Amino acid sequence: MILTDEHRELQRTVRNFVQQEINPNVPEWEKAGAFPIREIFARLGQLGLLGISKSPSYSGLGLDFSYEMVFLEELGAAHCGGVPLSIAVQTSMSTPALANFASDALREQFLAPAIRGEMVGAIAVSEPGAGSDVAAVKTTAVPDGGDYIVNGSKMWITNAPCADFFCTLVNTGDGKAHKNKSLLIIPAKTPGVRVGEKLDKLGMRSSETAPVFFDNVRVPQSHRIGDEGAGFLLQMLQFQEERLAGTALTIKGLENCVTSTIDYVRDRHAFDAPLLNNQTVHFALAEMQTEVECLRALTWQAVEAYVGGEDVTTLASMAKLKAGRLSRTIPDQCLQFWGGMGYIEETAINRAYRDCRLTAIGGGADEVMLGIICKLMGILPGKRKPSA
Repeated sequence: MILTDEHRELQRTVRNFVQQEINPNVPEWEKAGAFPIREIFARLGQLGLLGISKSPSYSGLGLDFSYEMVFLEELGAAHCGGVPLSIAVQTSMSTPALANFASDALREQFLAPAIRGEMVGAIAVSEPGAGSDVAAVKTTAVPDGGDYIVNGSKMWITNAPCADFFCTLVNTGDGKAHKNKSLLIIPAKTPGVRVGEKLDKLGMRSSETAPVFFDNVRVPQSHRIGDEGAGFLLQMLQFQEERLAGTALTIKGLENCVTSTIDYVRDRHAFDAPLLNNQTVHFALAEMQTEVECLRALTWQAVEAYVGGEDVTTLASMAKLKAGRLSRTIPDQCLQFWGGMGYIEETAINRAYRDCRLTAIGGGADEVMLGIICKLMGILPGKRKPSA
């Protein structure tokens, strides 16, 4: 996909924001286990960056999804994964279904303030027994007059401690697992909603993550997104943007692993010569950068198709799978070249090693991506490739 001057201008805006307002504060935020999310979101809202591909009717910019991907790829240059993740939850995980399928009233009440940075959103799908297996969620929403009564719990919810609303997948019936679910917007201050203690995580430490519990929570049926029973399908559609967003966030981060390692091994001497002079080292770095460029090409191929109105489930799954694989191998290889310094908490490669590991898990594990790809290729046992 060829980027326009408008894309490049957006890149510069986001690059300046990351360099001036995020990176200088990362060490402090990582130690604190949180960042000033409302302050950062308000600033992003002022710049129009929280609703790039959303309708101007609800404070968005009305641009196509490629501009949002430019934003996310550049955001991935932050010196941590947690802050970009929290922002992507706002732009690409908790709001796509709201923007595309909700009523005008719901959009006005929740989408518009989220785009302006006045509200913090979270996506509440995963549960202790239902992570990548979305169909297995147990949280229920039982009709009661014009309301639903919601009971259940969600796990690993990014932004939960500071969220104003949860885009929540629930069971609204007893039918088949793929047809009995609905998406509800549940305001965080609704009686019966409780956010648990923040989780102490391996990485992504500057983003706040916690379980969420629903105990006889009464929610108006008007807070449902789309038709009752359509929630699984809507969440799958939402996953296309989420998985592309997650992939975009990795590209610059992986590139930073390579470039920072080049700088380090050029200065680091072993056996009276720069470590970079070792063919094993510079060949490995060239290989890693090649892999990053392959990921970038695949991701942007998927984006171009998505902007063109195509179903990109296969391409998005492939890009997510590749991002997950590289997010394990590249930081690991780079850390090895840093030696003992790579094992020190304050180094950027140490943080990348921890933060990047989530890519192969969140938004659908590698194994789930492989299952989707195999299914759409028609190579699962007993399955045939769908006809055109």
